[in-house]
Amino acid sequence: MQLFQFRRTTLAQTVALIAGSMMAFNAFAAAPFNVRDIRVEGLQRIEPGTVFASIPFRVGDDYTDEKGAAAIRSLYALGIFKDVRIEVNGDVLVLIVEERPNIAAVEFIGTKEFDKDTLKKALKDIGLAEGRPFDKALADRAEQELKRQYVNRSLYGAEIITTITPAERNRVNLSFTVVEGDLAKIKEMRVVGSKAFDESKLLDQFDQGTGNWLSWYTKSDRYSRTKLNADLETLRAWYLARGYLEFRIDSTQVAISPNKQDISITINVTEGDRFVVSEVAMEGYYLGKDDEFKSLVEIKAGQAYNADDVARTTKAFNEYFGNFGFAFARTDVRPEIDRATNRVKLVLVADPARRAYVRRINIAGNNRTRDQIVRREFRQTESSWYDGEKIRLSRDRVNRLGYFKDVEIDTQEVPSTQDQVDLNVNVVEKPTGMLTLGAGFSSAEKVTFSFGIQQDNVFGSGHNLGLQVSTSKYNQYYVINTTDPYFTEDGVSRTFEFYHRSSKPYVEQGGNYRLITSGLATRFGLPFSELDRIFVGVAAEKTELVPGTNMLGVHAELCQRFGCIAQNLPVTAGWARDSRDSYLNPNSGKFIRFNTEVGAAGDARYAKMGGQYQQYFPLTKQYTFAFNADLGSGRGLSGQTLPFYKNYYSGGLGSVRGFEQGTLGPRDITGPVIGGAKKVTLNSEFLMPFPGAGNDRTLRLYGFYDMGNVYGEFEKVDLGLLRSAYGVGLSWVSPMGPLRFAWARPVRSFPGDRIQQLQFQIGTSF
Repeated sequence: MQLFQFRRTTLAQTVALIAGSMMAFNAFAAAPFNVRDIRVEGLQRIEPGTVFASIPFRVGDDYTDEKGAAAIRSLYALGIFKDVRIEVNGDVLVLIVEERPNIAAVEFIGTKEFDKDTLKKALKDIGLAEGRPFDKALADRAEQELKRQYVNRSLYGAEIITTITPAERNRVNLSFTVVEGDLAKIKEMRVVGSKAFDESKLLDQFDQGTGNWLSWYTKSDRYSRTKLNADLETLRAWYLARGYLEFRIDSTQVAISPNKQDISITINVTEGDRFVVSEVAMEGYYLGKDDEFKSLVEIKAGQAYNADDVARTTKAFNEYFGNFGFAFARTDVRPEIDRATNRVKLVLVADPARRAYVRRINIAGNNRTRDQIVRREFRQTESSWYDGEKIRLSRDRVNRLGYFKDVEIDTQEVPSTQDQVDLNVNVVEKPTGMLTLGAGFSSAEKVTFSFGIQQDNVFGSGHNLGLQVSTSKYNQYYVINTTDPYFTEDGVSRTFEFYHRSSKPYVEQGGNYRLITSGLATRFGLPFSELDRIFVGVAAEKTELVPGTNMLGVHAELCQRFGCIAQNLPVTAGWARDSRDSYLNPNSGKFIRFNTEVGAAGDARYAKMGGQYQQYFPLTKQYTFAFNADLGSGRGLSGQTLPFYKNYYSGGLGSVRGFEQGTLGPRDITGPVIGGAKKVTLNSEFLMPFPGAGNDRTLRLYGFYDMGNVYGEFEKVDLGLLRSAYGVGLSWVSPMGPLRFAWARPVRSFPGDRIQQLQFQIGTSF
């Protein structure tokens, strides 16, 4: 944080230079002479060579008054001398200097709002640091800048005392003692002049205000001029979207109480009349595609003027022009107001200008990610016609990588040309490692702990590397995977994965047997459109049952058929389409996938098919409805049944919340859950901003309703047996990954179901 920014040449130095020059002019009015010797007096820490290198004469040179004045100016300009004089003793020059004291230590006392190390670094950047010459003017200006920073933090009563304490060897200790005081908070906020709407309705549009129960987090009750200006623009846009075409803000008064603790804000407005759109007309050249442009008009005649509709229409026009290479197209809106009837005619005036092609694509902000990783996602190429649709698609593809917080593409005209533009791609990198943590407690497994590390951009190469661990007293699960998203230049991805699962019976089940499954898999992803990808893969698996007491019926069957060890070679194939606008925090778009797994070789012969449909519906800028359906079915082949270790499981986060993880579905005759060959999961969510968090989409509340169950291979899918639950939750895109809490209450449950109302996990969705 750069707290202090100003030039090092201070007023005191300037005055000293002028005074030195005058002294030199008055002191030397002698005829020029040849210098036989030069002596320097008064040096303590500075080397004589520093002085000799700064003066414009040497032994044997002729000395003049002008050279003397220049020498004094040069020595003052070094900033290390408090006083400089020149005396003449015959043909010997004596330079008498007084060094500035050095700073022995810099200390901050009483600072809580700012980190001390950050403050010291800021002082060092301007020249106030240990071992450097002390400049009182710089210290004074640093004190004033620190006060200004406290005012920006709403600490108007902060007091700062600068203390300069002499130390041995011509040094000083510099300390800033701060009494921060209490925060100044907004105690009153008024909108004066509003007639059409209640004042409370208008104040609800502001991010700043008198505060609420979440102000400790949002700091919405702290005054900020920048935030107030943003709130005023929000108020103006709110009125313009409701027909008040001539709305204006007349003045804004901000008053602070004498004790500097309470702030009052008064906003004076003039609403004007409400206007209705009488007609929408089009003028200009529309490339002979007038009908296509008319279909993009969102302004509706007969309804109140809406600035948002106007902005969306002009943006759609300019983007459509861009699809045909017209990068400089402009669409202006000319209102023709009839004040007698409070109606307005809007004329859309289009000027496509000239067609352009892209000269260069410049990428900035990718300090870790290689240029190639960004460029290979671009569909707009250099030295080709400008295509707005391809540029938007390129931006979305780069954004979907998940490596960047923000991706912006600016179009810049190339100087001295008429038909060339450069695309400046500005990205803001974010941490691409994800730490996945989960914990739970159940009467069966006691404490369950899961851990994972996922790095989606290893060394900026675009490769993915992951490790997942889930362990409890009775179950362990380990997975290591790595993905190269561009195994070929055409975008074919390749994934390697190793997994190992081990489980033993719960205490209440008795027994000491253990089931172990290990496998190594490889998978390739083949893109065949911008949104679609086909996956094919093969794996080698080994499932081993270590015999023991109280084995389940399915375990005994495994030993009878395969000698307690089954080896398989499953082949997988699938298709996926992803049009979501964000991987971590989607607001719109769909995710669809279909996958199959066939045990084509090995001991067990089986087939599994599954599909998922997920869609996000943006209801408003703040509210989103989401729906998810996940279905699966499997069966044995060649007269065999589906192996139990290929069964589906349901319950918990990611399926049906409110029930313990993986506890729904068929059970062995002795009671343990063994999963099933058929799965039905249905989820719905209503997402909203966290109260008081404004439009921050990384922190949201959601309400949900889940339904689902697992059925046996020869069991009919009975919807009457679906378990269901509703509840509320918290979603937060934290620095460690997406964190979700869920509190659920079952709506439909059956005897024997294991209920778990409170669940949380980092790194999951739905």
